[in-house]
Amino acid sequence: MASSSSSDVVILAIGVVLAAAYLFRDQLFAASKPKVAPVVSNKSANGSGNPRDFITKMKEGKKRIVIFYGSQTGTAEEYAIRLAKEAKSKFGLASLVCDPEEYDFENLDQLPEDCAAFFVMATYGEGEPTDNAVQLMQNLQDDSFEFSNGERKLDGLKYVVFGLGNKTYEHYNSIGRAVDAQLAKLGATRIGERGEGDDDKSMEEDYLEWKDGMWEAFATAMGVEEGQGGDTADFVVSELDSHPPEKVYLGEYSARALTKTKGIHDAKNPFPAPISHARELFEDTTDRNCVHVELNTEGSGITYQHGDHVGVWPTNPDAEVNRLLCALGLYHKKDTVIGIESLDPALAKVPFPVPTTYATVLRHYIDISAVTGRQILGALSKFAPFPEAEAFLKNLNTNKDEYHTVIAGGCLKLGEVLQLAAATILDPKLHPNSIHVTCVVLKYQSIPSERVPEKWVYGVGSNFLLNLKHASNGEQAPLLSTSGAEHVSMPSYMIEGPRGAYKEETVYKAPIHVRRSTFRLPTNPKSPVIMIGPGTGVAPFRGFVQERVALARRSIEKNGPDALADWGRITLFYGCRKSTEDFLYRDEWPKFQEELRGKFTMHCAFSREKYKPDGSKIYVQDLIWDDRENIADAILNGKGYVYICGEAKNMSKQVEEILSRILGEAKGGSAEVEGAAELKLLKERSRLMLDVWS
Repeated sequence: MASSSSSDVVILAIGVVLAAAYLFRDQLFAASKPKVAPVVSNKSANGSGNPRDFITKMKEGKKRIVIFYGSQTGTAEEYAIRLAKEAKSKFGLASLVCDPEEYDFENLDQLPEDCAAFFVMATYGEGEPTDNAVQLMQNLQDDSFEFSNGERKLDGLKYVVFGLGNKTYEHYNSIGRAVDAQLAKLGATRIGERGEGDDDKSMEEDYLEWKDGMWEAFATAMGVEEGQGGDTADFVVSELDSHPPEKVYLGEYSARALTKTKGIHDAKNPFPAPISHARELFEDTTDRNCVHVELNTEGSGITYQHGDHVGVWPTNPDAEVNRLLCALGLYHKKDTVIGIESLDPALAKVPFPVPTTYATVLRHYIDISAVTGRQILGALSKFAPFPEAEAFLKNLNTNKDEYHTVIAGGCLKLGEVLQLAAATILDPKLHPNSIHVTCVVLKYQSIPSERVPEKWVYGVGSNFLLNLKHASNGEQAPLLSTSGAEHVSMPSYMIEGPRGAYKEETVYKAPIHVRRSTFRLPTNPKSPVIMIGPGTGVAPFRGFVQERVALARRSIEKNGPDALADWGRITLFYGCRKSTEDFLYRDEWPKFQEELRGKFTMHCAFSREKYKPDGSKIYVQDLIWDDRENIADAILNGKGYVYICGEAKNMSKQVEEILSRILGEAKGGSAEVEGAAELKLLKERSRLMLDVWS
């Protein structure tokens, strides 16, 4: 997700490796006797009696803070752990970090007066709680739910809220706000201001600006003073002289994956899907690429419906892995087998399987490709080997403007900072055993500064797929030539995977899993469908149309040539730069129109090819307005469904504004009143669905 959270994973994942070793080698990994981690008693770690009783666990572990997190992708959990670490280092207070799905909330009213509850809550989808926070939200919002005192009262409870959201979505931080409102309604007292992080801009900066004021209020409310804690390591790293090679994790995410145990394929056990077909979709690839990759899922047990999301698991590029290994003085020990133990399992869990190797950790298990967060620079400065490096890192940590100029503007990853301091889509009906991915390859230039020259920045996942496309087709990666010196114009990856598991003879494989989605076609083909998907936002709609084509074939075969007569119209609004340059799947759409016998219409906006009379560009929202009569009729009279896929910040909002205007005028009113009300009703009835990203 955000660069901030990714950089923090670095601290959490290999605390001693990155924090203590830094690039200032020879300070931690010298040949010495391995440290022994203190043993935490089972009783203390797990609590006696009911394993879902967090109050008992807190008392047995002498913890004064409980931190609940609602997390879908892990970011909220990372911030929960950060808060626990800061409470320990600032005030010497121990925390219990809890997945709310694993605990009961009837005894929340029993939290002692000298304790506090933190809620770190992400908002998911259309203002929904994350999967692990559904029960928590139901308990807080259900008027019939009672706490252990037999009442719905939390008088005396002190709490802190930090919400995670994205302002490009309508229901920005609605879950964090709802938790805050419900706790206050039940009589609890909030400590400090409610924090809200915006992933569209900088979650990290929002967190940093909020936390200092919160900790001041916390110290006052809890009667504690800063300085009672101290810096302590979270993990101890031991180099293992001997270990069975077959039991060393080299990129596998679980024991199931390591032992190749049969079972479901998920985020912990992705399926190595053979690439059956890969091709370039752009005509001109001088500056941009868009790859189409088909992943064979036959025999995997994976089921996929149109609208589901496929997760492809890339590795970090070789250049960044080697850069960080060299910076840490570990390059010659990259294949050394290591074990990692948590010094406080209740606070910091080892976030990947062990034993493993230094290189594997950096290549497969942590994000070292994101822009380095500001807070980690302060932690690293403490291990600088000379004053100049320490001052450099501290300045970047405390000077927000300097950080944005050098690090954020320069898009510097962790290894680069250390160097500087030292100097979607599947169609299960037409293709039952294949998932199709449409992906524009991310590549852009950073903002130069006095310290950091302009450079190319490459997206991890998309360039990973581009590597696979080149390898699958036996293509050579293109080279750039500057002043006679050749260099590779894209990063390379170890695409063969751990133990060569992702290559079989000449077939390359991509580790994947599938996440279910509600982004679905209506089951009744008589319902009109309106799809808006410029750029790669068209990918799921290709799947939608293929779904209808497959159904049309069966219907015609069964009921004759007039089988589609009462079907609703399918309308697609698509946009790209030029019809000759980046018109995705250009050759397929006419064939779909032919098979659907007039029931499929496509409107295309070519922003750099066709212009308005005043010379301005034409976008999909302009085409939608031009077709407003048909759209209003399909939605209001035909009970049609509307789908928007693509960029959230501008396109999605502007499309919704145009729809509000169309519907408002069709109902004899305005966009702000009647149009907005109709749009809200469509969303509530799942007739307007969005799959957008920022």
